[in-house]
Amino acid sequence: MLERHLEVLRMVIENEPIGIVKMSNETGYPHHKVRYSLRVLEEEDLIEPSSQGAITTEHTHEFVDELDEKVDEIVGKLESMKIESAEEAEAES
Repeated sequence: MLERHLEVLRMVIENEPIGIVKMSNETGYPHHKVRYSLRVLEEEDLIEPSSQGAITTEHTHEFVDELDEKVDEIVGKLESMKIESAEEAEAES
């Protein structure tokens, strides 16, 4: 579900304004699932409706930047753990 929400958010960022039908057609998600993701994103103040479709808010890019930083941090920790694990396996052999 989180993956769908993020994909819908990405589509809004890249194609704003964009409507449910276009998002559904491009993602393959049923209309009701796209509508739910849009509602969740709107409740988080990441998008807002307009007469032409969903658009971003002033908080959208800040959220994306913070998310990118957190993902980079997680990737760094995983890479560090992978290196440590390989070094431990090598030391044991």
